Amino acid sequence: MFIAVHLHVGVYGLRRSAAWSSASIAGDNMTINFPNRSRSYDATRRAVHFWGYDRSMESSFFIMADALKQMEPNLRSDATDILRAFDVNRERIYSIAAKVYARGRRGTYDLNVGDV
Repeated sequence: MFIAVHLHVGVYGLRRSAAWSSASIAGDNMTINFPNRSRSYDATRRAVHFWGYDRSMESSFFIMADALKQMEPNLRSDATDILRAFDVNRERIYSIAAKVYARGRRGTYDLNVGDV
């Protein structure tokens, strides 16, 4: 797996975006980028929603609270703590998301306990 971190300096200072490249089973090279650092808590799904981009195609990713609890065993179930756990583990989550993405393209991708 190839991991590239890009640094951008703009009006608002230093910004980092990450690109993960994975080879699929068929050998196609699929690159997913996570330049958008936005994330939100979806109470209905009990998951953090974030977005990745493959060229101009946007894909939605959801990491379930149970998967975050695997990373942070003392995680409380409130939205603030779940979003904090996402932020602390963001690079690891992006890496997991790239692996899930490489399994095949879909509209949305769920990251579950078995993925972490």
